[in-house]
Amino acid sequence: MLDDIDIKILDSLQQNGRRRRGDLAEEVGLSLPSVSERLRKLEEKGYLTGYTAKLDPKKFGFDVTAYVRVTVRNSDFYQKFIDQAIGCPEVLECHAITGEGSHLLKIRTEKTESLERILSEIQAWDGVTQTLTSVVLSTAKETLALPIKTN
Repeated sequence: MLDDIDIKILDSLQQNGRRRRGDLAEEVGLSLPSVSERLRKLEEKGYLTGYTAKLDPKKFGFDVTAYVRVTVRNSDFYQKFIDQAIGCPEVLECHAITGEGSHLLKIRTEKTESLERILSEIQAWDGVTQTLTSVVLSTAKETLALPIKTN
């Protein structure tokens, strides 16, 4: 179980993953070795799965974001579909979904021509029977931070 201090540490890291351990210790009122041990345990137990930098896609020429709802014929094709999605660098997310379609992909790419190429590739994957694409016009909010709360 997570206690209030663990949640404060995790919440702080979600806001700024580059926080120094000394600053974290000061913020939560613990010693540096205590915070280091808590971080080790949070990593070990899988609550904290990694540290990453958030890049601005537009600075790297990735101007098009699209969500692609994919229908895969049946579950016999699901694992191969997932493997192909994982192997496609422009696919940032792959979710099995309910409702219309079986999977939802988030794609980031340079321009509409490259999106068209990627869609053609996806439509040729074994078991794919349909795609429905929505192109993002603007983004008001995008975060990976979870709304965790202290008790």
